[in-house]
Amino acid sequence: MSTVYLSDIPRMATAVAEWCACLTVIAKYPRRCGGVRLWGLLGLGLAAQCAFLTLTDGLPILLWMPCMAAAVGLMLALVAACCDMPVASAAYCTARAFVLAEFAASLGWQLYSYALYVLGWREAGVRETALGLAVLAAVYAAVFLGMCWLEKRRDDPRAAMTFQLRELGSPVLIALACFLLSNLSFVYSNTPFAGSKLTDIYNIRTLVDLAGVAMLYAYHVQRCELYMQRELNSIQNILQNQYNQYCLSRESIDVINHKYHDLKHQIAVLRAEPDAAKRSAYLDGMEEEIRDYEAQNKTGNSVLDTVLTGKSLYCARHGVELTCVADGEKLDFLDVMDICTIFGNILDNAIECELRVKEREKRLIHLVVHTKKDFLVVRCENYCPETLEFQDGLPVTTKADSAYHGYGIKSIRRAAGKYGGAVTVHSGGEWFEITVIIPAGQGNVG
Repeated sequence: MSTVYLSDIPRMATAVAEWCACLTVIAKYPRRCGGVRLWGLLGLGLAAQCAFLTLTDGLPILLWMPCMAAAVGLMLALVAACCDMPVASAAYCTARAFVLAEFAASLGWQLYSYALYVLGWREAGVRETALGLAVLAAVYAAVFLGMCWLEKRRDDPRAAMTFQLRELGSPVLIALACFLLSNLSFVYSNTPFAGSKLTDIYNIRTLVDLAGVAMLYAYHVQRCELYMQRELNSIQNILQNQYNQYCLSRESIDVINHKYHDLKHQIAVLRAEPDAAKRSAYLDGMEEEIRDYEAQNKTGNSVLDTVLTGKSLYCARHGVELTCVADGEKLDFLDVMDICTIFGNILDNAIECELRVKEREKRLIHLVVHTKKDFLVVRCENYCPETLEFQDGLPVTTKADSAYHGYGIKSIRRAAGKYGGAVTVHSGGEWFEITVIIPAGQGNVG
């Protein structure tokens, strides 16, 4: 068997594999730039990777690990320059890309060597360079396009890719362990975990790299699923809290209505007795206030009335002016929980924003509920002098934990989506507006 079969993977093949692995990351995640600038960065990254690995070929074994660390650094620089993500997230993606590149390069070179020397294609007159390029191209296409296909099939939440430095320990250790074990036989074969036979050495490297790719992919899937489960639980808690608020408001309003009902009877008794004209006028005023109370937030939907009354009382106590023009009868096809979710979260978000406004006269919220053609339209506007940033169509939270934000609007979207509806948000001109559009009279909830 030829000594060429004993040689390591050409540095140029490794460099191209590492660059292609970076492309799988850049193809999936949002990019900082596009067009000529993006292609310029990609070309510069490929040139730097090839030049560095070629120039460092043949260095002593003691410098091998620092050189590989530097090569990973070049991969990280390319991913960070092209992808719109924090550096910690780019480091996580680079760790996955590096192990994928190691696997692709190892598999390609192993298949090339096997065909050339074991199957005897070299003796058959096959051109070695052409065969090497063909095998590597086929393997790289299969590995990297396959990974792109797997990644594209998943709609990972962007917040799940927000890493803290302490969270990088597990994926980095997995990548480092796979790299060291896969190359152990090439560096030092006199260990219980290294191979002595040629085929064993190549098999160990390829299979360990494949295991590393599988473990990191499983880690990624598990992380995203845990995040989505936590997000779903948070949304469910919001839904339940809104419903609990509705139940408490319903009980409080029933008590208040009962008291006012008793008060009306008291007024009737007082009016029947001889009294001065001023007292009569005073009683007339009391009765008028009762009628005003009874008339407020009477939209035609008892659930919406309860939510609005509770929020109105809170706004009155905190100097927020809440006005509402609502045709509540149009909400009859919505589930009670969904009405609580949509209007409770809309008003909670608006009230939270208004409480940050120092000038009380500017604390304004206006809610409109009506139908337009065959659609139910819910629109809420509130004064918002802040300049908001948006991510995935949602305003980025002003709270400290920015990784998990927008649950209120997400729960509104979820409730509207059950009826085939949609939610849009807009900020501009010192006003924030959220609009919910639902096909009217939808009897079936999806």
